[in-house]
Amino acid sequence: MKITIAYIEEPPFGWTDHDGSPMGADVELAGVVVRAIGYPRIDFQRVTFEELLPGVMAGRWDLNVPIFVTPERSKSVDFSVPVWAAGDGFVVLAGNPKGLDSYEAVARRGDARLGVMPGTVQQASALDAGVQDAQIISFAGQDDAIEALLAGRIDAYAATALGNRAIADRRGHDRVNAVAHVVGASVPLGGFSFNKNNTALRDAVNAELRRYLGSADHRQRMAKYGFTQDEIDPVVSR
Repeated sequence: MKITIAYIEEPPFGWTDHDGSPMGADVELAGVVVRAIGYPRIDFQRVTFEELLPGVMAGRWDLNVPIFVTPERSKSVDFSVPVWAAGDGFVVLAGNPKGLDSYEAVARRGDARLGVMPGTVQQASALDAGVQDAQIISFAGQDDAIEALLAGRIDAYAATALGNRAIADRRGHDRVNAVAHVVGASVPLGGFSFNKNNTALRDAVNAELRRYLGSADHRQRMAKYGFTQDEIDPVVSR
């Protein structure tokens, strides 16, 4: 049996290795789970963030790697049980020259430019916080946004705090810093997404996730990618 899973370039969640192999925390979790439910053959398909939901809705692949669960997205696709919790943050130039540590801080500075991937919860959160459309610049991928940051075309890139830590580690802390936002009582949760007609696959994945999440094997695998109890325990407790 074969299954097709879409992933995006967003370390540490997913990326393509130098030999073309898909890597990352979400990619590895997906592989463990779908093999456990009877799919020994997996075709990982690299796509852009904007393609994820339309692609699974059209049946071009079977499921997407985890993204944030929102009420709006849930109108179009079904989500699995949550698999991680992740607050937002920025990647900024080393020293954070403009002192950007929240969406509100960007909104207060008319000269601040924020990079996002279109359609993300970060883009919506920035707009909700008062950041103007003219301050927001969209990028198809993470690497493009970081190159723009280094070139001075944007002042911050918004993504998950966990992902931003990986960017800073990879790019060098002498060049960029990861700045986490203060996390409130409710931490955003991410889950796999499915075509609404594919309830059998959704239910099988959920059953395995409920068994596997929080296990020693799960925690060990995710720790390789920088996941801590802060990203895992909120979904296990559910």
